[in-house]
Amino acid sequence: MQSAMVPLSMESQASRRSRLLVVEDEADLRKSLEYALKASGYEVRVADRGDSAFRVLEEFAPDLVLLDVMLPDISGLDICRRIHQMPAAKRAVVVILSARVEESDRVAGFEAGADDYMVKPFNVRELILRIEARLKSRDSVLATEEKKRPSRAERLTVGNLSVDEKAHRVFVNGHEIRVSALEMRLILHLMRAPGRMCTRRKLLTEVWGYHPEVSSRTVDTHVKRLRDKLGEAAPMLQTVRGIGFRLAEADGVLSAGPMDGEENEGSGESTTERRGPR
Repeated sequence: MQSAMVPLSMESQASRRSRLLVVEDEADLRKSLEYALKASGYEVRVADRGDSAFRVLEEFAPDLVLLDVMLPDISGLDICRRIHQMPAAKRAVVVILSARVEESDRVAGFEAGADDYMVKPFNVRELILRIEARLKSRDSVLATEEKKRPSRAERLTVGNLSVDEKAHRVFVNGHEIRVSALEMRLILHLMRAPGRMCTRRKLLTEVWGYHPEVSSRTVDTHVKRLRDKLGEAAPMLQTVRGIGFRLAEADGVLSAGPMDGEENEGSGESTTERRGPR
């Protein structure tokens, strides 16, 4: 290994906080890597065997693993496969460090899930540059996936109505109102698709959690109670005659349908629907 004592300053605070695990049974190389990586600002743990590497993986949750293939108790490829099976958010980047130079060895490493492969002896400066590049790539992928994933813990806002699901809090014009767990589920279901109409049957299935065989006034009763609590935001909770409900956007409340008592009590259907076709 060349230039083992040449640290490289990291460009960002995020990189300096990254955690690295070095799995290497050769003591001198392990110590040299530990020194160089710490000098570059990384938090570092080391392991000289597979069993200890698994323990550190569990306890330390590294962002990246420098992994020797030839270990005294287990193949590094088995460790690599175990890491590759972890959930994406917890999965460490794996850089294999190996004296094996054959193309088949590289292919085996990548097939096991490695992200990079460096042949010994190597230049530490090049290694750290690769580490930095791999960590940046991982952060970018995770950030992209997080943006794609609909967060069920973020605050949702429609008009003057705002909901913090994680804290189980509902706000109208910034003032908190108290709602039950069922009312919270009902609000969230409608807020996730503002303007979209939801039938009573769909709400009973997805909010209440059962499949109704006949029309039910259960939804109407809870909607009425919820409107009473919403105050100034109540006009946003609209009834679609004979069908169901929707949460209107703020600029659509003036066109809202009737709010309470517009359905024939006990039937869940509109008068027009029950008369049938003309």
